[in-house]
Amino acid sequence: MTTQSRAEKALEDLSKNAYYEKYADKIAQLQKTSPQEFLSRVEQLEKHKTPTKKPEQVTEGKFSQLLNPKKPLDHAEASEAPLDKVMKIDLIKDKSADEIREIWHEYHVQKNFIAAVVPAHDYEELETRGREFPTFLFALPRSQGYEFIMSQFDRNCVHFTPLLYYQVHKENAPECLTITHYVEFKDSKKIVLMRGEYDKNVIDLKEAQCLANQLQLYYVRPTTEKLELLQRFTEKPDEFKHMDVIKQIENLSL
Repeated sequence: MTTQSRAEKALEDLSKNAYYEKYADKIAQLQKTSPQEFLSRVEQLEKHKTPTKKPEQVTEGKFSQLLNPKKPLDHAEASEAPLDKVMKIDLIKDKSADEIREIWHEYHVQKNFIAAVVPAHDYEELETRGREFPTFLFALPRSQGYEFIMSQFDRNCVHFTPLLYYQVHKENAPECLTITHYVEFKDSKKIVLMRGEYDKNVIDLKEAQCLANQLQLYYVRPTTEKLELLQRFTEKPDEFKHMDVIKQIENLSL
């Protein structure tokens, strides 16, 4: 069976999924904007149905491989992630904001994370707008076009998952990137520590940073055009056009 035939067979199986009809237009749009990438993703789904050896774990986080649904989080995991799970707060609480910033960046060098220190007022705007627009669709540049990535705010985290994964597994779709904001120093130091843990089986460091940059551009002091797109996606989804996201990212210098 050829690659094209295998992809078509997998797509036929995907169409039987309970959520396919709801997202059929988005699937068609993905096929149009990045057909080769789409076929590759669908073929991965077809291959995944054949039992294989357990793939080597290359990430440090709790990410699912390929299109495996993630396990439902228990109450403890679903609560806000505390900073003391990452580093000992007592060792840095008496440092200045600049010193903490340097320590934070040094701590994440050579680790499977992206990291940043966000001004408190920027985080407050991000948080406020995240409550207003809890989900959005970003366009991630790929070699064969673009891949659409769903984002969802949940407490102090923002979860990102490929649209195709979301179409298959809905709320149990595995994340390709989770950005966590630690607010322990928001009031005392006027800073919020951010880090993003990404699945290297799905995206690389540059792509993870690209998504983080887009998050800032749309949720922290967005232009009128970007704010209108957020509003349209949330309030008038029938009028939302995927190509508008692509047009905007093509005008960015990330």
